[in-house]
Amino acid sequence: MSSLLPSLRAACPNATIWDSTELASRDPGFDARNFGATALVRPVDTAGVAALVKFCAARGLSLVAQGGRTGLTGAAATVEGQIICDLGGLNRVEEIDPFARVAIVGAGTPLSVLQEAAAAHALDPGIDLAARGSCTIGGMVSTNAGGIMAFRNGTMRHRVLGLEAVLPDGSIFSDLTRVLKTSAGYDLKHLFIGAEGTLGIVTRVALRLDPVAGASATALVGVPDAASAQRIVRHFLERTQTRLNAAEILWQRFAAAMNRMLGFAPGQLPLDAPCLLVLELGADSVDAAREALEDGLAAIWEEAGIVDGLVASSVAQAEAIWRLREETEMIERMHHLPPSFDVSVPAGGLDTYVARIEARLKAVDATYAPYVFGHLADGNLHISINTDGPVPHALHEAIEDVLYEGLQASGGSFSAEHGVGLDKRDAYERHVDPVNQALARAIKEMIDPANVMNPGKIIAG
Repeated sequence: MSSLLPSLRAACPNATIWDSTELASRDPGFDARNFGATALVRPVDTAGVAALVKFCAARGLSLVAQGGRTGLTGAAATVEGQIICDLGGLNRVEEIDPFARVAIVGAGTPLSVLQEAAAAHALDPGIDLAARGSCTIGGMVSTNAGGIMAFRNGTMRHRVLGLEAVLPDGSIFSDLTRVLKTSAGYDLKHLFIGAEGTLGIVTRVALRLDPVAGASATALVGVPDAASAQRIVRHFLERTQTRLNAAEILWQRFAAAMNRMLGFAPGQLPLDAPCLLVLELGADSVDAAREALEDGLAAIWEEAGIVDGLVASSVAQAEAIWRLREETEMIERMHHLPPSFDVSVPAGGLDTYVARIEARLKAVDATYAPYVFGHLADGNLHISINTDGPVPHALHEAIEDVLYEGLQASGGSFSAEHGVGLDKRDAYERHVDPVNQALARAIKEMIDPANVMNPGKIIAG
């Protein structure tokens, strides 16, 4: 490895290159394992990425693509001998076509940058995450990110019209389709969406954009259970003069912990119900959105068994409600590396699922009382266990078996939007259909026979 850096610099003259000493002094992002590599290379364009891939392929070096380093399953973790392809240099919104409602974006572009650029045309990417300021478009494509709007607009798989990616041999797959309708054989872009960089490195993306409502209003509503919250959501989805932007659910234990950690004053928010529903409604004006929220909640109050509710009367109050939902790092301040999970449950089974896992987790450890919250309208729940981690492997498997039991059979998923990476690979092997796994391995072996691209992620090897 002594001659690696000079050779890298010669092969990638326009790229920024850091060695392991420089990496050790930098922030690795959400996962301390991200900067274990021998070197990081930040190309400035697709040609630079291709040059780096060819360099690594010729020397048998494995390559791990990184974006905002906000991943939660170890998909960007690296070890000595590997090279990081940092996509931060591909960070431009290249074009926005306001008539076609399409954006062409570099993979290293933060979501918030695209949101701001699209907003200048009264448009929006149609997807939003709490990590919007740091997560990148390429990372979101590679994990098939979902977020708070997925119930209405779909995940990244539904937002991507086309993409460009560098393949393991350094050749460039280019399909920057800008149209929604195309039936021209295999739609190969979907191989790279959700593949976590194991089949190639996404460099540019063509994304659908949506028109945005002129303003919005936020409410926090206390309900007895998820079924009651779902009745409220259905009620607002049926109101055609407004648009439901978000419907997030917080079980009481999570809400109380967040309230305590955020230091909200007693009585500042209505937090005593078994479940809390965060609603955001879009309309032509703030007043119209607030009025629609107030009227809609009044109309469904008794039918849904609403316990309490608050429609935000100011931007500050709306921000406080959203802090309750989005500043989930507070759980990690309470517990060091708590075991955390990300599942999708069919909509009709949320209350039964939460009741079951709470009871079954007690059988694993009597002290376990999970924090549960998530995206109500699409059934995506986030679950953190109230203990410090990492827990022993056998115990972690026991927790997974409780949380994942029956999900596949019922049409749900053990991994909703965070991906598989390293941390869910064992669960993938235990809980994903064997035929599905065999096909995935065959695709990996065909496209990346030398196992250059992000080896060991999703699929062992």
